[in-house]
Amino acid sequence: MKPCLALGLALLIVTPALAQTAAPPTADPFQWLEDVDSPRALSWVEGQNTRTAARLESDARYKDFHAEARAIFTASDRIPWPDFRADGVDNFWQDGDHIHGIWRHTSLSSYRKAQHEWETLLDLDALSRTEGRNWIWKGADCLPPARTRCLVNLSDGGSDAVEVREFDTIQKAFVPGGFRFAAGKQTLDWLDADTLVVARAWTPDEVTTSGYPYVVKRVSRNGSVQEIFRGSKSDVSVSPRVLYDDSGKSVGIVLRRGVDFFRNEYSLTTGTKTVRILLPLKAELQTFVKGRMIFTLKEAWNGFEAGSVIAWKLKDAGPRPELVFQPGPRQAVETVASTAGKLIINLLEDVKGAVDAYDLVGGQWTATRLPLPKNATFQLRSLGETDDRIMISAEGFLDPPSLWLADSAINTVAQIRALPPRFDASRETVSQYWAKSSDGTQIPYFVVRPKDSPLNGQTPTLMYGYGGFELSKPPVYIPEMGKLWLERGGAYVIANIRGGGEFGPAWHEAVLREKRQLAFDDFAAVARDMSARGLTSARRLGIYGRSNGGVLTTVSLTQHPELWTAVVVESPLIDMMRYHKLSAGASWIGEYGDPDAPGDAAFIGAYSAYQNLKPGVAYPEAYITTNTRDDRVHPGHARKFAARLEAMGVPYLYYEQTFGGHANDADPELNARRWARHYVYLAQKLMD
Repeated sequence: MKPCLALGLALLIVTPALAQTAAPPTADPFQWLEDVDSPRALSWVEGQNTRTAARLESDARYKDFHAEARAIFTASDRIPWPDFRADGVDNFWQDGDHIHGIWRHTSLSSYRKAQHEWETLLDLDALSRTEGRNWIWKGADCLPPARTRCLVNLSDGGSDAVEVREFDTIQKAFVPGGFRFAAGKQTLDWLDADTLVVARAWTPDEVTTSGYPYVVKRVSRNGSVQEIFRGSKSDVSVSPRVLYDDSGKSVGIVLRRGVDFFRNEYSLTTGTKTVRILLPLKAELQTFVKGRMIFTLKEAWNGFEAGSVIAWKLKDAGPRPELVFQPGPRQAVETVASTAGKLIINLLEDVKGAVDAYDLVGGQWTATRLPLPKNATFQLRSLGETDDRIMISAEGFLDPPSLWLADSAINTVAQIRALPPRFDASRETVSQYWAKSSDGTQIPYFVVRPKDSPLNGQTPTLMYGYGGFELSKPPVYIPEMGKLWLERGGAYVIANIRGGGEFGPAWHEAVLREKRQLAFDDFAAVARDMSARGLTSARRLGIYGRSNGGVLTTVSLTQHPELWTAVVVESPLIDMMRYHKLSAGASWIGEYGDPDAPGDAAFIGAYSAYQNLKPGVAYPEAYITTNTRDDRVHPGHARKFAARLEAMGVPYLYYEQTFGGHANDADPELNARRWARHYVYLAQKLMD
């Protein structure tokens, strides 16, 4: 029986790790590594890459790991994930012959066949060669209802900044003299065939301290530009979203002003009138259906509990909205979307998935659960805009993704695709356990391990954690992990620590700002619990985290070096005393606190790994990796941490991929090399 979750904000129990005092500020001798493209910094990166590649790529296992990973990432029998458009579906595809990828289209009847009849709309490999650029696909936004005119988003090298160009899917070409916007962090939407609403930096100074736009303008094809909304430089960002009725006609513009990462002010523009939507700041617009804006609430408000889904009539954004759904204590709303006439809610229940379709009958929202596989994690891949069909993928740790076509109007589902197994799962078993954290809260975690592995603490185990931004980490199929790690006798763990969204907003808010130490305590508690059960031991335990997970892994390294032997730190935040001054860092002050505020600096400095490395401590050798073109989490974090370890004489490995951006997976070939290096390092540390 699973213990009851303590979802309330329990009293903080001070641990020795939390009781550390922040080191007084001193000059940073490695700050020069924050200059991303300086010759000195790039020379340092080149030297680090050479040293690490020599160590990892010369290992006898690397060749097999690389070949196996490459076969996975370039396989021709992968599921081509669909996106409903016009009379069929689109897909963006990469393989060994299309490294940059192709945007393509087929009819729905063709898509349902074993062999698809694709027509190529745009070939990014050819475009990159022609223009001498390293184009990375960032999606397309198409004009309803026909959706034959699209705004294509292209990133040079994988950064979040995109160039936007108008594309004609009938002519399969960019529109001569059409809409085009230079590279930048920007949001665009169609108002009609000749008009866009655009948030971007109209002058170099019109970006927030986080690096995002705060001025929205209406742009017409005839060259007319009219400002319709202006936020402030202290905002995180401002973005527009056009609402369309059932015929595809725009009926209003919702303007989101991000006060911080979690708090938003929403305004509605209809015609020439703009009014504030009277919602709490912790609310998020999800979709528009049945003439109603659908919001999720991240805080209790006006009789609605935190986590609720509510509906607000467009024509009277002022009276009390309607309740659609209120999650129970072991439920969490993952995603909310809509078809032409149904509201779709993708849920987690005890960190396992379910999908409900809602209809509005007699003024009441009623749910019907789609008959999808049990004990699976679901993603809403695409939803019909002219009907109620949905493409949904299902997967689990040992179950390859399958694609299901659901008709929410009649509550039917049919499997239309299944990925062939990428590894032998017959020898594995999955279990869910619970560990007691420092304040008594029970923390769930999943373990995937060989069925015949003895409980003697000798199973090489990789533990993943994230714990931030209300991002849930349910069971997913990771083919490279299964092939390169599980098949060789390793085990894999997901620790569902607080900070995620596994149990709704309270699970996230329990570790915000000054309470962050509890997330690190949760992670350490899972490690200790696994050792106590004999599932693994410190000698055989490695941890992996990326982005916000880089805070987790580096703090875990500095606070509990005795608990692990391998530490993979990817695309990380690390220097938490300067994170708000690097790339998009200022946008995350709502999550971590403000290092410029003395009170916040005290609790941030108490855990920030960059400031808390101590001489004479036997730290495990870490593998630190990032991407030069990451304009979301600055590569300076990873660079400086490696440089400080080097100066202290602490062993480490460092590798920096030169393009790909924050996702770091834009190129299938480079992605294969990336994971081959990761697993060679883990095998060296945990299996040898």
